[in-house]
Amino acid sequence: MIRLLPRWLLAIGLLLPFVPLLVWAGSGQWRYPGVVPQRGSGRGLRLLVDPASDIPQGLLTSLLLGVTVSVIACAVGLCAGRALGLYAFRGKRAVQFLLLAPAIVPGLAVTLGIQVFFLRYRLAGTLPGVVLVQLLPTIPYVTLVLGSAFANFETGYEEQARTLGAGPLRTFWHVTLPVLRPSLIVAAFFAFLISWSEYILTLLIGGGTVKTLPLLLFAYIGSSDQNVAAALALLVVLPPFLLVLVTSRFLTGSQTGAVGFGRL
Repeated sequence: MIRLLPRWLLAIGLLLPFVPLLVWAGSGQWRYPGVVPQRGSGRGLRLLVDPASDIPQGLLTSLLLGVTVSVIACAVGLCAGRALGLYAFRGKRAVQFLLLAPAIVPGLAVTLGIQVFFLRYRLAGTLPGVVLVQLLPTIPYVTLVLGSAFANFETGYEEQARTLGAGPLRTFWHVTLPVLRPSLIVAAFFAFLISWSEYILTLLIGGGTVKTLPLLLFAYIGSSDQNVAAALALLVVLPPFLLVLVTSRFLTGSQTGAVGFGRL
């Protein structure tokens, strides 16, 4: 029982901030100095599934963006991570710095700099445009995660498969991908979480046409509709919370990737 105490304390610490959100989501009137709401209401929770509201569409848009950005970022990160993790070449540190640059420079400055090009090529206010701009903060993290995994990757497995007659595609699918699967899942989850919570890039490039859950959440907060804002905040927080729990299995314990994370 004593050994489980730190876990229980950690769980309580993680779940405690959700208590006020749950109370606000079910309250219709809560005036100062009342300790509890004076009147309950399920309006905020009903709006989450009401087809007449923008929330269901915003949920689908956020999910579509998150999955699309994760897939593209992982495809790019696999190639870039392999080059950074397996090979030593002149200018490698400079390449790593350039990869991290979008994450170091404030997102507002980056977006204002490239917004002109998105307007010129008619990508502003479109879903593909938002996908492209969200790749800026996701690809660096995905590349670093996969590059660290490739740093401990044993290429002898691929050489044995090629010796036995497997082609490049078959070797990648049956040898490389299974070994890197845990690290790839972690990288995909990171990309999804960044895309899911992105606000500035989506607002400036989406132009208010592409409505995601973070944009709707800030809109309801600005309108002082605490009931709907709290219910929507719970919906925004729930997928990242579940993904973090799943990802933790691949970072610790017996589920850790076979190649582990090495130093680039």
